[in-house]
Amino acid sequence: MKLTTILTACSSVIATAFLASSCVKETGKEVAMEMTDYSSKSFIQVYNGTVGAARNQYHVDGARVTGGPQAYGGTFPATPSLFAVTSGFRAFLVYDTLVTTTQPPMSFAENLQMGANYTIFMYDTLNSPKQKIVQNNIIIPSDTTSRIRFANFIFSKTAVPNVDLFSVKRNANVFTNVNITEVTNYIPHPSSRNTAQNDTLYVRETGTMVTLATLTGFAPVQKRSYTLVFRGRYQSTTGTPIRTLSSFSSN
Repeated sequence: MKLTTILTACSSVIATAFLASSCVKETGKEVAMEMTDYSSKSFIQVYNGTVGAARNQYHVDGARVTGGPQAYGGTFPATPSLFAVTSGFRAFLVYDTLVTTTQPPMSFAENLQMGANYTIFMYDTLNSPKQKIVQNNIIIPSDTTSRIRFANFIFSKTAVPNVDLFSVKRNANVFTNVNITEVTNYIPHPSSRNTAQNDTLYVRETGTMVTLATLTGFAPVQKRSYTLVFRGRYQSTTGTPIRTLSSFSSN
C-alpha cells in the first residue's frame, strides 16, 4: 500500500484521542492520527446501559469512532479521557451493527465546550434506546481521596422507588433519594491502599434497609473520579439483565 493512501485515510478520520505513536491502516479497524494539541478539543466517554444492546457503534459527524462493537455495560473508551472531538456543535449517531436488529438508530447533537469532559449515558431498552449527556466536573483532589458520583439508570415499565447508596466504609448513605436518569455530582471518598480498605456499597430503596444491588470490593484509587451505575431491569433479581451496581473511572 502506498504511503499517500495511508495519509489520505488518516486525514479523513474524526479527531480521536487514541494516543497512537503512528498511523497504521489495518483491515476492519479504524485509523487514528496522533494528536498532541488538545486546546480545541472536548473529551467524551460513552457508557452503554441500554438493556439488551450488544453491538453498538458510535459515529461523530458521520464518521465512525469505535473499532469493535460495544455491548451492554461497556464503556468507550475503556481507558478514560482518550476520546476527543473538536469542540462546538457535534452530531452523534448510535446504531446496532446487526442488519436484523430491533434497535432503532439514534441520532442527537450537543454543543461541546472547549476543554470540557463529558459522559454520554445510553439507557432504557433495545427497542427504545435513549441517551443523556452530562458534563463532568473533574477535579483532581489535593489529598489522598478519590471522588465518586452515582447514576441511576435502572429500567422499569412501572414506577419504582428512588434509591440511596450506602457505603460500609463510611457507615452512611453517600447519596440519597436519587431518581431514575439522575446523575449526582462528584463527592470526596476514601481511596483504597490495600484490600482490607476496599468498600462495599449497597443500593437501597430510599429511607429503607431494602437492598436492591451490592458492589463488593470497590477499590477507588486516590485522585481518580468514579461513576457508580445502578442498571439492568428493576424486577430482575436473577438472570440477564439482572439489576446490578457497577463502576467505571472517568479520568
